[in-house]
Amino acid sequence: QVQLVESGGGLVQAGGSLRLSCAASGRAFSNYYMGWFRQAPGKEREFVAAVTWRGTMTYYADSVKGRFTISRDNAKKTVWLQMNSLKPEDTAVYYCAADPSLITTRTNVQDLNYWGQGTQVTVSS
Repeated sequence: QVQLVESGGGLVQAGGSLRLSCAASGRAFSNYYMGWFRQAPGKEREFVAAVTWRGTMTYYADSVKGRFTISRDNAKKTVWLQMNSLKPEDTAVYYCAADPSLITTRTNVQDLNYWGQGTQVTVSS
């Protein structure tokens, strides 16, 4: 099993940047695919970005391509989401997720095994 704790959220003006972190505990972090999802008020949780277990491949939602970057360090058991050029529509609670299976844009959130508690990101206009 793996436990996930997100940090790095906050309030930022449009055009600004934030870097989210997801620290994992438990064994075999390097065996898990990692992803970031977000959920805005009144909306369903949606895919943002994912990275394979070696970090060699990444996947992004169209809405964040070119602005967000996901990365991981297996030795530090941490995955990051660098968010640049933030927009008010990026406002949401951001969740880190881990799964033994590949996480992509087509992953169903109900199928994922492990979630963090979430961190709030608010982008003001």
